Amino acid sequence: MKKIIPITALVCAIFVGHAEELKWLTDATKAQAQAKAEKKLVFLDFTGSDWCGWCIKLGREVFSKPEFAEYAKKHLVLVEVDFPRRKKLSAEQTKANFALQEKYQVEGYPTIIVLDGEGKKVADLGYVAGGPKAFIAKFEKLTKKAG
Repeated sequence: MKKIIPITALVCAIFVGHAEELKWLTDATKAQAQAKAEKKLVFLDFTGSDWCGWCIKLGREVFSKPEFAEYAKKHLVLVEVDFPRRKKLSAEQTKANFALQEKYQVEGYPTIIVLDGEGKKVADLGYVAGGPKAFIAKFEKLTKKAG
């Protein structure tokens, strides 16, 4: 019994550590400044986090995986632009999200808009089947093509 508790604690610590690896911002302006300073790309994830099946699938298959987390920490500043149905956002956040949706002409979810450090759109994509490896490969192909 004594051996089970430390192992359980270790497993929990590993999973909690992975869950905390990704930091999703909600302020695109702050994300842009951070991306410029750190020479990264801004990764705007337009999602319906609590109702969009493809968004939830993308989160489970890609965003929640350690391989994506490692890649994102090195190359991306992540921004969640959420349009939930059950979760309540502040009026300010809702307004900001709709302004981004209009600016980038997002018509469906999930849509990923990628910006460079200057705020110029360099790519867009949606759900990619095949897990983090396939998603990252598609992402890199699109962002390298753009310059």
